Amino acid sequence: MNIKYRVELSQSERDQLDAMLSGGRHAARKLKRAQILLAAQDGVCDEVIAATLQVSGSTIYRTKRRLVEANLEGALSEEPRWTLELLADEMVRLTDHDALSCETVRRRLAENHLKPWRKDMWCIPKVDGEYVARMEDVLDLYAQAPDPERPVVCFDESPIQLIGEVRAPIPAKPGQLERYDCEYKRNGTLNLFVFLDAHRPSRRKGYIMTKALDHEHKSGSVQPARKGLAPSTSTPCLAHKKGREDNSSRPVFRLAGTPGRLRSRPCHPCRPCRASTAWQACLPPSRRSPPRW
Repeated sequence: MNIKYRVELSQSERDQLDAMLSGGRHAARKLKRAQILLAAQDGVCDEVIAATLQVSGSTIYRTKRRLVEANLEGALSEEPRWTLELLADEMVRLTDHDALSCETVRRRLAENHLKPWRKDMWCIPKVDGEYVARMEDVLDLYAQAPDPERPVVCFDESPIQLIGEVRAPIPAKPGQLERYDCEYKRNGTLNLFVFLDAHRPSRRKGYIMTKALDHEHKSGSVQPARKGLAPSTSTPCLAHKKGREDNSSRPVFRLAGTPGRLRSRPCHPCRPCRASTAWQACLPPSRRSPPRW
């Protein structure tokens, strides 16, 4: 299916592109992409853009897609990557070899199934006394016996890129599937929060859980927890939230986590964020994979 992406530039983004085209030294490919975005913003069709700027239709398509799925910087520039020549030069610099051919590098990568261009986001901690103490506190929570009145709730967050529909989809009807338009637009980002009970990690369907909670609230059988323990790898500090002295039934939550930032670098806009590694420390000890640091 030929998916079309709508270019909607803000005034600041348009001013940035105009300043880039008016002066300064930039790569020819970057200037071409800036011209493509400005022309698409003004409503020029892809065929006219391709004929005027002497570019292919696939270049216009990729530039629009990167703008919608990432941001302006991701549309203008590509992520740098290692070539065989760069790998050979780096091997000569790091070892005692006088020279190394690109073909040798290619064969070694193929023999060992190595993919040096791939990256994995990981929590790189600053291991010190404070970090070890708080990590032990988190592990002690998992080692405790399950207590319904003191649930251990893990939570994590991840940024999500929103891509909206330009035209309203046509609902499905007998003999016809739902139809949606092939054009998208940017709708900003949001944070997705996920909570998990460490001792009862089962997943329930939304409508079943809603009906069960509604029935329990109507029947008065809901018993609030006295205290909640919330370990999280994204919590930068260990905080205590005490209840009011005049209201002893108010739940008390204690946040437990390791200091420092969860991620060593922000997620690249062109790559979907993966929160699976962040959940490693939020799983029970029997289900966690060995640490990588």
